[in-house]
Amino acid sequence: MRQPRSGPGKRRGRGPRIPAATLRKQKAALANVDQITGAKIPKSFVFARGKLPSTLRHLQQDLRKVMLPYTALNLKEKKRNNLKDFVNVAGPLGVSHFLILSNPKSLPHLRFAKSPQGPTFTFQIEEYSLAADIANSQKRPRCPPGIFQNSPLVVLGGLTGLGNPFRSLVEYFQHMFPAVDPSTVKLATCQRILLLKHDKEKDVIEFRHYSIKLQPVGVSRRIRKLMQNNQVPDLGEYKDVSDFVTKAGYGSESEVDDEAAMVSLPSDVDKLNRASRKSAVRLQEIGPRMTMRLSKVEAGLCSGDVLYSWPVEKEVGKKGTETGEEVEEQEEDDNAEATDESEDEMEV
Repeated sequence: MRQPRSGPGKRRGRGPRIPAATLRKQKAALANVDQITGAKIPKSFVFARGKLPSTLRHLQQDLRKVMLPYTALNLKEKKRNNLKDFVNVAGPLGVSHFLILSNPKSLPHLRFAKSPQGPTFTFQIEEYSLAADIANSQKRPRCPPGIFQNSPLVVLGGLTGLGNPFRSLVEYFQHMFPAVDPSTVKLATCQRILLLKHDKEKDVIEFRHYSIKLQPVGVSRRIRKLMQNNQVPDLGEYKDVSDFVTKAGYGSESEVDDEAAMVSLPSDVDKLNRASRKSAVRLQEIGPRMTMRLSKVEAGLCSGDVLYSWPVEKEVGKKGTETGEEVEEQEEDDNAEATDESEDEMEV
C-alpha cells in the first residue's frame, strides 16, 4: 500500500520547493562574490570626460578590453552625462573602479578613481601606443578572443617600499581585479598579465599588457599545430609519416635558450602542456602601452583634499608640458559638470 502524504501538497522525504526566481537570484549573488576574499568582485567603468580625438577613443576601447570581463565593454556615453550619473549607475551594478580619460590642451590624462568616495589618482600620459599599433609591429601577433574571458594577473614592479602616495596606489592596483589563490587557481584561466612597473630614474609608471602562451619543450611547431587543430594534414608529398615529423627538425622551433623560462606545471593545462613534461612560458605584448606620470592624488572622487601634487612647470615646453592653469581649468570643468543635473541615461 502507498503511504499517505504527511500534509496537503507535500511529498514525503522532500523539503520545501525553492522558487526558480529565488535560485536565479542566489546564483547571481554568488557570481558577484569573490570566492577567495568573500568580498564583491571589483567591476569597472572606462569612460571619458570631454571631447577626445580618435586615437584616444581607440585607447579608451583598448583599456576596456584590459579590464575585461568585469567591465562594460559597450558603455555608451552621452554629452550631457556627468560624473554624478556614472556614480548613480555604478552603485546598483556593483561598479567599484573608474578609469577616466580626458584630454586637456597639452598631455592627455588618465584618472584611476574608487567609487563612490575616492581616492583618485591622476596620471599624465606622456607616451602611449594602441593595441593595433603593437600588433602591426609584430611579425606574428597573437591575441585570441578567448584570453579576455578571465581577468589578467597584476604584476607590480618597483612600487613597494616607496611610501605614500605609492602605498595607496599599490592597494588600488591590487584590488582592481579579483584575487587569485595560487594553490587553487586553474592554470588554463591565467592567459594575460598586466604589468605596472615604476621607473625610479624617470619617476614614471610603465603600463604593459601581455598574453601568456605555454609551449611544450621539445615539440616542433608542426606537431603543435597537428595537436591543436585536430585535423589530418596533407601527407601526399611524403613517403612516410616520419618524413612529416622530421622535415623541420624535431624540436627545432620550440627549444628555449633561457632556462628560467621553462617551468614544470603542477597540473595539465591542455593536450600539449602536461604536468609530465616541461613547458616554456612566453609573453607577447598585446597592448595598449602607456608611460604615465603620477601628477595628483585626491582624497575624494575627483575632488577633495589634495594628498599629493607633482610639481608642474609654469610654461609649455617643446614636449607639451602642461601648465598649472590648464590643470585647474580641467578640474573646474569636471567639478562644474558633476554638479549639473542630467536627464539623459547611459546604456551599459
